[in-house]
Amino acid sequence: MGDSDQKTAGPITRALEGMRHGEPGAADEACRLLYDELHRIARLQMRGRTAGGTLQPTALVHETYLRISAGSTEFQDRQHYLATAARAMRGILVDFARRRGSLKRGGGRARITLDEALQGGVDPVAEILAVNEALDLLARVDERQAQVVELRYFAGLSVPETAEAMGVSERKVQRLWSMARAWLLRFMSQRDASFRR
Repeated sequence: MGDSDQKTAGPITRALEGMRHGEPGAADEACRLLYDELHRIARLQMRGRTAGGTLQPTALVHETYLRISAGSTEFQDRQHYLATAARAMRGILVDFARRRGSLKRGGGRARITLDEALQGGVDPVAEILAVNEALDLLARVDERQAQVVELRYFAGLSVPETAEAMGVSERKVQRLWSMARAWLLRFMSQRDASFRR
């Protein structure tokens, strides 16, 4: 980005460009500018789940900032930054849930359905771990479907925002979302069936 481009770019674009060039304070500025959106994503990811009651959205945002600013990702735009933040939040919640789960139940898996997972209201440790396990397996089957789930469910992006972030049409996003939900429902029902044996 040239000097004239730098002057006409918005503050978020300038901060992300600064991060790419290693400018001091650029990571802080990007986080400051996107803080409300990061906090919204943290609340979305923690809706109905407190993972033991000690992790709050603000703490999740701060931990996410530490992970993002320590990483080497070059953010292309706002959506890329938020998608990366959502992925980092998911990782933090999974790590937290694993620690809590191993203390609480000796690390055993709990039975949970996809509908329960997607709507909350179940044991937060079991929910976080079950959704993470399912999404990791989906990524091995179809990375694009897993990306749609991360952007729509975890980052809370709309269909148009998801389409923009992925560089595909809104129709493609809706198709990938439908296929991902079908795969996840099938996986979770098979997983639940294994508990009944």
